Amino acid sequence: MPEIRKDPISDRWVVISTERGRRPSDFGSTAVTSTKEDTSKCPLCEGNEDKTPPEIVAWRRSDTLPNKPGWQVRVIPNKFPALVIEGDVNRSGIGIFDMMSGIGAHEVIVETPNHNETLADMEESHIEKLLWAYKQRITDLEKDQRFRYILVFKNYGSAAGASLNHPHSQLIATPITPRYIKLELTNSRAYFHEKERCLFCDMIRQELGSGERMVYENEYFVGFAPFGSRFPFETWIFPRRHQAGFQFISDEERMQLARCLKDVLTRLKKTLNDPPYNHVLHTAPNSVPRPGKPDYWGTISYDFHWHFEIIPRLTKQAGFEWGSGLYINPTSPEEAAKYLREIM
Repeated sequence: MPEIRKDPISDRWVVISTERGRRPSDFGSTAVTSTKEDTSKCPLCEGNEDKTPPEIVAWRRSDTLPNKPGWQVRVIPNKFPALVIEGDVNRSGIGIFDMMSGIGAHEVIVETPNHNETLADMEESHIEKLLWAYKQRITDLEKDQRFRYILVFKNYGSAAGASLNHPHSQLIATPITPRYIKLELTNSRAYFHEKERCLFCDMIRQELGSGERMVYENEYFVGFAPFGSRFPFETWIFPRRHQAGFQFISDEERMQLARCLKDVLTRLKKTLNDPPYNHVLHTAPNSVPRPGKPDYWGTISYDFHWHFEIIPRLTKQAGFEWGSGLYINPTSPEEAAKYLREIM
C-alpha cells in the first residue's frame, strides 16, 4: 500500500507509491553519455584559460602562473551570472511587494582539466581538492555582509540542468536565505528548543541503528536514503561530528568526505547506468547581523548540521507535484538503499 511520509527537517510530505515500485532498470535510458566533442572550443578545458574570466583561486602546480595551464581545480566568475557582485542590496518595497537589487556572486568551480572525467571516476585525492575549493570560496564570501547565504551545487547532465559537459560545480551567494534552507533552519531550531538535541544528529543515530536506509558509512561520514525521499535513489551525506558550517571541515574530514562522495556516486552510477543528478550542499547561512534582531539564527551552531543532498533525475514533476507541493516517489528509500548497498 502507498505511504505518505513526512520529512522532519523540512516538514514536507511525500507520497511513497510502493504499488508503482520501480526497479533501477525500469527508469529507461537516463545515462549521461559522453559524445565526441571538439574540446578545443570548450572554455573550461586546460589551455583555454583565455576564454574565461580571470580565475579567483586555483589548485595548481607551484611552477605555473594564474590563468595558464597547470591547474587541477580552478574557480572563475560565471561569464553569464544570475546575480552580479557590484553594487548595494538596496532593499525596497512597492505596496505589498518587496524587492532588492540582484546583488550576489556566481562562480564556476572547474573540477578537473579532463573534459570527460566524472566525479565517480576521479581519484579520492582529486575530489579532496574540489572540496578544498568549496571550503575556500565559502570562507571568503561569508565575509561579505551583503550576502546571507552561499549555495554550492552541481548539475550533472542536461536533464539536471547542465549547459556545459565539462565537469564543473557552481556557487551562488545571495542576499537572502533561500526558502527551503530557511525551512530546515526553522524546524531544526524548534526541535532543539523542545528537546535540547540536534534533529540531524538524532536522525543520523536512528538511521545507523536501523540500517535499512543506509548506503555507506565510514568513521566520519554516513550516506543514506532519507525516510521522506522526494525522488528515487535520493541520497544524503552527513558528517558524524556535529557541524553547522561546511567551512569548518578539517583536512582529515575532507579526505574521508572525498571517499564517501566517490563511493556513493559510484554506486549511483553503477546501479542507474550513469544517471543525471544534482548535488547540493546545505550549510549554515552567513552570520550577518540583522538590524533589530541580535539573536537571529543565534542557536545555529547547536541545532543545524551541514549535509549534501544528491538527487538523481529519473522522474519528472507534473501537475500534481506543482499543484500540491507533494512529490510522488515510485521507489521506496528502503528498496533504493538495498540496491545501492548490493551493487558494490
